[in-house]
This record gives sequence, C-alpha cells and structure tokens, in this order.
Amino acid sequence: MVQKLIEKFKELYGEEGEIRKYFAPGRVNLIGEHTDYNGGHVFPCALTIGTYGVVRSREDRKLRFYSVNFEKLGVIETSLDDLTPSKEAGWTNYPKGVMWAFEKRGMKLSHGLDVLIYGDIPNGSGLSSSASLEVLTGLILKETYGFDVSMVEIALIGQDSENNFNGCNCGIMDQFASAMGKKDNAIFLDTNTLNYEYAPVVLEDAKIVITNSKVKHSLVDSAYNDRRNECEQALKELQKAVDIKTLGDLSEEEFETHKDAVKSEVCRRRAKHAVYENQRAIRAVQALKAGEIAAFGKLMNESHVSLRDDYEVSCEEIDILVDLAWKIPGVIGSRITGGGFGGCTVSIVKNDTVDTFISTVGKAYQEKVGHEAEFYVVEIGDGGHVI
Repeated sequence: MVQKLIEKFKELYGEEGEIRKYFAPGRVNLIGEHTDYNGGHVFPCALTIGTYGVVRSREDRKLRFYSVNFEKLGVIETSLDDLTPSKEAGWTNYPKGVMWAFEKRGMKLSHGLDVLIYGDIPNGSGLSSSASLEVLTGLILKETYGFDVSMVEIALIGQDSENNFNGCNCGIMDQFASAMGKKDNAIFLDTNTLNYEYAPVVLEDAKIVITNSKVKHSLVDSAYNDRRNECEQALKELQKAVDIKTLGDLSEEEFETHKDAVKSEVCRRRAKHAVYENQRAIRAVQALKAGEIAAFGKLMNESHVSLRDDYEVSCEEIDILVDLAWKIPGVIGSRITGGGFGGCTVSIVKNDTVDTFISTVGKAYQEKVGHEAEFYVVEIGDGGHVI
C-alpha cells in the first residue's frame, strides 16, 4: 500500500529528491468520554488504521497538498505565507493549522513541502481522523525541519491547532492517543496532569469490535462546544461551594453533596456525567488489570447510559446499535465512543460470538434504520512513527 502511495506521489510531483513516509493512527476510547476537557481520566488506544503521509521538501515556500481520499480536489496549492484558516482550504486546514501552531511557538518553517495524504479511517466515524492528520503533520515537521519536540508536545500542538485554528474546542485525548499509542496497550491518561501509564489490554477470549452507524457527525458543530460551555458553567458554580480546579477533582459523593450549587438542571446533568464517568474510567482500568472483564463491560454499559441521558450526545441510530448489542449473549459491554452525535460504538465481544454479533446487529440495524452499518474487528497499534 505504501508503495502505491509513493508511485502516486511521483506521478503528481515528479521523481527527484528524497521522499519520506510517515503514519499516525486513529483511536478508539474504551471508556472515559467527554472527561478530557473536564480534568478527568480517559482510556483510549491507538488503532492500526490511520493516516499515511508521503512528503518531500521544496526549495521555495510553496505548499502542495494532495489527498487520495479527495481525488476530485486535485493538488491544492498554498504557501507558508498563507497559514490562515479558510473554507476554501477544506481538509488542508488541518495540516496548515499544525504548521501555524509550530510557527506560533517560534519553530519557523524554512521551506515548503509536497505532501500526499491517505487515510483509511472511515470519514465521520468518530475514530479521530482529524487528530491522526494533526499528529502526522507534527511528526512530519519535527523530522523534516529537525525540531526538538517530543511526541507529547506534538499532541498538545495538534490540540492547540484544532482549538484555535479549526475552531473545535476538543480536549487532549485524541491527539495524545495518536501520538503516544502502544501496540496491545491502552493509555490510562490523567488529562489534568498528562500523567499516563500503559495498561495491557488482555482480552483472552474476546475482541474489540467497532460498529460504524454511518451517521456522520461534525464536532466543529455547536453541540460539542455547547457541552464544554455547560460544564464550565457548572464548574464555576461548584467552585463557590467546594475547593476544586476541575470537575475531575470530585468524587461521586462530593458531587452529590454539592450539586445543588449548580442552578441549571441541564448544567447539573452535564457535570454529573463528567464526575461519574471519570470515576468509571478509574474503576474500569482497575478491573482490566485484575482480569475482571465482565466488570469492565458493565462500566462500559453504564457509560453509554450516562452519555445518552445525562450528557445527551448519543442519537437514535447509535442507541439502536447499543440496544441490539446488549441483547446478544457473548457481548461483554457496548457503548458509544468518540465525540458523539453519530459515529461509532465500541463493543467487547467474545471470540465465538463475533460472527453472530456482526450478522445479527447488521441485519436488525438495516431493518430499523434503512441503511447498513460497518463493522471493524480492530487491533491495537503503535502511535505516530516514521515508516
């Protein structure tokens, strides 16, 4: 596959010069959703699907971008002197945003690039294609220009670019998982301190199955930023009653004691999700370490109910997928994953049930919704790297 991309690169841009190759993965979050901007814990893992980049340095300041995923757009030309967001720039706003964020930190890009991109993350699936592209770009810039930045810093730069160049107020989880992923491990990350540990995902007789509802969501939409604002409002009001820096500082008991400080019923429910989900993530990792997969699955199910009812980021199609999954013996746990408003569910399914799961859920979903779902039995892979 990489060889095909190199051939396409040469066809577009010519054969001369040193051509370099890179990869950064998408991610799935096993539990700990919408906690990453609330100072809580998350538990994502990098996937073996993601975004590939083939790159060559130029002698001028020109930037040329081509995506195999958007062939009709052809080569998009711009320049290092035009690192500003625009509707016309389309998908190239993501790499340009990372370049802008590097330059903002004093890391000046001395020359232009020819870039070819290919992603095998399904578009709009909520498996972090944008974060994958941001981490890929950060890695390309680090290697091309010799910048002294760590992979954690690349994740933070990606988040900065998405927040302040592309206008989506996301937390750090997606970029961190893409940058710092480790094969066969999930990352237990405290988003407040960026302390993290790798936890082996040992599912001896089970697999992780991602189901794509084929309902596209766009996180730049107001609903995501609304949730963040509602949590910030709840935090401000709780801080008048209890000494905390983030919602992640509260235990469930402390929240129940002080919750009436939050005047708005909607903001109270948002805060409840953030507090309870953070504690679920902590307990889920303990369960996984102890080999208690059934307990892990139960926490996944509780996470979905909270995201559906208190945080209200699910949708009819996703709820149908989860309800169908819960009815199948051999499904250990199932929940919405990612930002919400469509996208995917993540399920832990016993090996001897995987085929039944795919056929049963697939058939019933099509009957209820009128279109097909897509299923991916996934492997956990490494973070961004040079190929």
